[in-house]
Amino acid sequence: MAALCALAAWRPWAPTGPAVSAGADAASVVAPAALALPEDPRVLIFGDSWTYGSAASDPTLGYAYVLGRTLGWDTVVDGVRGSGYLKPGWDGGSFGERIAALDPASAPDLVIVQGSINDRRLPADGYRDAVSAGWDALAARFPDAAIVILGPAPQVLPVETATARIDADLAALAAARGWWYISPITEEWITPANYLSVIDTGDIGRDHPSTAGHAYLAERVASAVTAMSTPADVVADAPVDSTSDGVLEPVGR
Repeated sequence: MAALCALAAWRPWAPTGPAVSAGADAASVVAPAALALPEDPRVLIFGDSWTYGSAASDPTLGYAYVLGRTLGWDTVVDGVRGSGYLKPGWDGGSFGERIAALDPASAPDLVIVQGSINDRRLPADGYRDAVSAGWDALAARFPDAAIVILGPAPQVLPVETATARIDADLAALAAARGWWYISPITEEWITPANYLSVIDTGDIGRDHPSTAGHAYLAERVASAVTAMSTPADVVADAPVDSTSDGVLEPVGR
């Protein structure tokens, strides 16, 4: 928890919570509760090739591993390349199939579910149903765990229409459950200004984060999770950041 506090003071990016698409029913939005983790939390980070650590010089330098080390978590990383809510992975099933195989006895305190752009080539029909079924199974498997959804980050710019649709769907579904949602797209984590320093566009990287890009993403996720641990009444007044002229302004508003 000391690491969380230090990061909050260091660079307080706020998560998106609750985030919904423009057409979402406001009545279906449930405000997420502040994230409360024990001293040495057990954390499952679940996702696709970005969670696996693809394109890092070593997979253990991927954002998920770096995030766990940064925050002092007891972390299990479950990333399968090519996997999505609808799409089976290269060496594993779809998210729903993989969730069904998780060990309930592992009892994580926090589950972070990342992705996925891998569903962008598939029809939108059935996507929300697949997400809801996967999340229902996850919540039933780990009833005492906090669940945070980390939406897709753009591997190319401009953001593809289907990727933006996935982000909006996940945001609305998470908001309806009162779950925290982190939107790298809405928060503009990857922009034309930093794209080439985050994404490896070469034959090996194939539009995945570089080692430096993974470190950057870990930093952003760590700061977002840190902001979630602050009670809502405190978030309303803080954190603050200084502008170029020294004036303090709220962050994430």
